[in-house]
Amino acid sequence: MTSVTASTWFATSSVNRTGHEEDLINRAVSLHPLTNYTFGTKEAQAERDHSVQARFQRMREEYDKIGMRRSVEGVLLVHEHKLPHILLLQIGSTFFKLPGGELNPGEDEVEGLRRILTETLGREDGESNQWIVEDAIGSWWRPNFDPPRYPYIPAHVTKPKEHTKLFLVQLPEKGVFERCRLQMTTVLFSLVRCSEELQACCRSPVRAI
Repeated sequence: MTSVTASTWFATSSVNRTGHEEDLINRAVSLHPLTNYTFGTKEAQAERDHSVQARFQRMREEYDKIGMRRSVEGVLLVHEHKLPHILLLQIGSTFFKLPGGELNPGEDEVEGLRRILTETLGREDGESNQWIVEDAIGSWWRPNFDPPRYPYIPAHVTKPKEHTKLFLVQLPEKGVFERCRLQMTTVLFSLVRCSEELQACCRSPVRAI
């Protein structure tokens, strides 16, 4: 088991902090070897949207009815050769994303993330996965009905169309994950080689936003 403390990720100062705050900042995150986990497959779930255009059209229609969309994503960490890696889902040949999805109206963020992780990666043999949601570590805001997202609300935007909150998920020491056959494949990205979006996630403070 490899433990990575928050101070390993983020430059922090101890000035004017209470002992409790110091404990939170320096709390260790346990990373377990990739070889501790087994990856299976399950039947693919039907896609709600068949194209990017259809997705944003549905977002527009839902916005008129219930307002801003609320989404969550999970940051699941393991290590390989003692280097931290992040688990991503691969859709098609070129698109990678954190596991997550849309919350139902009024649904709690943590409970919603656990539901989505179970639907996406949960086992089909009746055994439940242990999704321990630790911290909110960042947010993405979508100003309009189009792809660009930002880690802040742009000054000219008064009504963002989607808020996505990222949570650190502590994995158990060992586990079995299932993924949708032919639709998604779990892959690993090293934190030092991750995309611009994930790099921003890694730089986000470990705090609720």
